[in-house]
Amino acid sequence: MTANGQPGQQQQPAETTTPVPPVILIGAPGAGKTTVGTMLAARLGVSFTDTDALVEGVAGKPVSDIFIADGEPEFRRLERAAVAAALAGSSGGGDQGNGTTRAGTPASGVVGLGGGAVMDEQTQARLAGRAVVYLQTGFAELAKRVGLDRARPLLIGTNPRAQLKSLLDKRLPVYGRLAWLTVSTDGREPDEIAAEIAGRVAAVVAVEAAPDGGEQDGGTSGAGTPGAGAQGAGR
Repeated sequence: MTANGQPGQQQQPAETTTPVPPVILIGAPGAGKTTVGTMLAARLGVSFTDTDALVEGVAGKPVSDIFIADGEPEFRRLERAAVAAALAGSSGGGDQGNGTTRAGTPASGVVGLGGGAVMDEQTQARLAGRAVVYLQTGFAELAKRVGLDRARPLLIGTNPRAQLKSLLDKRLPVYGRLAWLTVSTDGREPDEIAAEIAGRVAAVVAVEAAPDGGEQDGGTSGAGTPGAGAQGAGR
C-alpha cells in the first residue's frame, strides 16, 4: 500500500450523525486499500488513516527508504506503533487538525494497514473482534497492479514474481482468519467495492441501533456484527 498525501494526514470527513464502527482494511500490496479506503471514508462521512503514511511521518522518509537504510525490523516496529495509534484514535504525530481524533479516544473511521502489518502478533490481537475487511485479490490481478518492477521494498530482487507469491503464501491465511468481511476486488472498480463495504457497515449500524439489542439474521460472506462480544476471539 502506497502512502498518499502528507504523512500522518487524514482525509477530512463530511458531517455525519450516524455512528459507524472503525473499519480496518487489510490485504496484499496492490489490493487497493488506500484507494478504496479513501472512497469508503467519504461514503461513511468519517476520516481515513493510512498507517504507512503515519510511519513515514514519524521516520521522516518514505517506506522504501526505511527498508533500505534501517532495515525491515525497524520498519515493522514503527508500523506496529502506527497501527496501535490509529486504532486508539491517534494520528501518531500529535497533529489534531479538523477531522482527526485525539489520542486515547475510541477510534472512529477507516484505517488502511500495510500489507504485512497483520503478520505481527500484537497487531493480530488488536484486530480481534473489529470490523476487519479483507480486500481479496488474485495473484494475476496483483501482479498486473503492482507491475512487479515498481519500488515495493519486499519485491526488490531478481525474481519479484516469485517473491510476491512467497509473500502471499504466508499472508493469505492470516488475512482470511482476521477478516470480519471478505470482499473480492478482481475486475471491479474501487468505488463499487467501497459501496459494498459501506452497505455492510450500514447494516451493522442498523442492527446495533435496533431495540432488540443487536440480534441479527446472519448475512453473507460470514460477516456478523463485530464488537465487544468478539474481542479476544481468535488472533
